[in-house]
Parts: sequence; C-alpha cells; structure tokens
Amino acid sequence: MTVNFFEILISAIFVGGVAGYLGSLMLSRKMTIVADPLSHLALPGVALALIFQKDISLGAFLFLFLGSILIWFFEQKTKLPTETIIAILFSVSLAVTFLFLSEHEIEEALVGDISKIGRVESLIIVLISLFVLFLVQRIYSKLTLISISEDLAKAEKIDLKKYQFLYLLSISAIVALGVKFVGGLLVAGLTALPAASARNFSKSLKTFKILSSLFGVLAAIFGIFLFKITNFPAGPLIVISSFLIFLISIILKKLR
Repeated sequence: MTVNFFEILISAIFVGGVAGYLGSLMLSRKMTIVADPLSHLALPGVALALIFQKDISLGAFLFLFLGSILIWFFEQKTKLPTETIIAILFSVSLAVTFLFLSEHEIEEALVGDISKIGRVESLIIVLISLFVLFLVQRIYSKLTLISISEDLAKAEKIDLKKYQFLYLLSISAIVALGVKFVGGLLVAGLTALPAASARNFSKSLKTFKILSSLFGVLAAIFGIFLFKITNFPAGPLIVISSFLIFLISIILKKLR
C-alpha cells in the first residue's frame, strides 16, 4: 500500500465524479469524443512539465487553456466544426510531444502516474473538481438549449460564444486533472463511459446526471483499489472498471 493511498483515492473519486457529470452534458451534445483529441492537445504541456520536473496537470492545463482559446477563436473565424478544429490542433500537439520526451516520459504522459499525489496535490485536485462541478451546473441548461436550437438560444438572449468558451474551459480543466490519473490516451473514458452507462438506466435528465457522476465515482474507486492490489497502472484499471460497469448496464437493461 502506498503511503499516499488515501489522497490518491479521494482525488480519484472527485475527478471521476465530476468527469462523469461533465460527460452527461457532453453525451447530450454528442461531443463525448472531444475529450480524447483535447487530451492530446495537453501533451506538449505534459512534456514540458516532465522536462522541468513540474506537476503534469499544471503543464496540461496551461496548454489546454491556450488550446481552448485557439479552438474558440478558430470556431468564430472559420466556422469549422469544433471536433475538426480540435483534431487539427491535437495532431500537431502530438507530433511536437514526441520530439521532446524520452521513452519513460512518454509512458507517463500516455497512461498517467498517480504516485506523486500528496496532500497538497489532493487538495488542489478536489478544489478544482468542485469549481468545475459548480461551473458545469451553471451552464448545463444553457448549453442543452443551445444543442437543441441555436436560434432558440439566441431568442432567449443566451451568449453562444460565452457559454461555448466556458464549456471548453470545463472540459480542459477535467482533462488536465484526468491526464494525471489515466494519461493522455484514456481521458475520454473518464467522461464517455459513465455517461453511456447512466443513459442505459435513466428516464429523466436529473437521474442521468446523478448516475453519470455515481458511475464515475465507482469506476475510480474500483480502479484505485485494483491498483493497490495488483500494482498495475491505475489509469487503465479505472477505464477498464468503467467499461465493466457499462457492460453490466447493458445486460441489466436487456433484462428489464
């Protein structure tokens, strides 16, 4: 058992729960896949953090914040779909990353490393997770309306540019935290799988949001305890746990 196991577990619970909640919004907007290329956009920041021996979430967030601004800017200027712009930026980011990282550092960047999470890091992760949860709660209904009809949202005097930017900022923050747990390759599993599992049980939006968070928390708990028992990397174990929950949800849905 690692000395900082409790801090790791608490941090994973908060990140998993908030990622699942955000995933319910992303699934509603049919944008669950966005977290994957966006996580790759963070990799140059991860690379710099590893080179200078800094926290990888900090490096990831700085590049994601810059990336969010670029995505938002290109959306307004080119009218290309968000996923297309992200795909362009992430491919360039991935190429830049592989130029600078050693083989060992590439492994940490791609699958995560939770061994360095201590009390201070855990507190920061919890606070950022709570901030993202508060922000997503505030923008949830507005973004849902925008997804249904942009014209209707404009009629309600909703600032589309503002809420789209806040949405991208929320995803960026969770991706930055998720990179520490599951690395740059698996972050989409933190948001997409809990929401997909919740969709199989939900009959209302409220239930959908609650179950998405709950399944995110459960996957984090199972993954971290499997990490404790097996000493395999925590990131893949969290995602595999979430996938097993998804499979169970499909089976139970068929039996109902």
